Amino acid sequence: MQIPIASDLQTQLTTAVADWLAAKGYEPIPYGALLGGSTPWPTVGHEIASLVGAGQFQQAILFCWTGTGISIAANKVPGVRAALCWDAETARGAKKWNDANILCLSLRYTSEAVAKEILEAWFSTEASADADDQACLRMLEAMEKRP
Repeated sequence: MQIPIASDLQTQLTTAVADWLAAKGYEPIPYGALLGGSTPWPTVGHEIASLVGAGQFQQAILFCWTGTGISIAANKVPGVRAALCWDAETARGAKKWNDANILCLSLRYTSEAVAKEILEAWFSTEASADADDQACLRMLEAMEKRP
């Protein structure tokens, strides 16, 4: 499975996450500053979220200094449920209850060890089939269609 991975800065963490993905059999597809140069976080977030929202990719991983800006930018795109995760339990919950399709991480806060725990939780968790959880997802979809 191809996984877009993008950031406004290339760091040791972005490299470690790309390496983890490759070691687990995923194909990390670099975007933004991971291709060299500098790209503003709103541009990176919107570009990758648009690919996910259009169904070109099932999920993606985004980074910015706090993780907040990139998640805000990504969540502007219909069909995207970007989650800023700071630990494995947050990632697990985002996938299970929110069917999140973009993982956002803080370059400042996330250590490589914690990132690996987050990735393990993210990729090993499926969306809940519970009727209440599914109803909440339908509410989100309805909100996207409102003017």
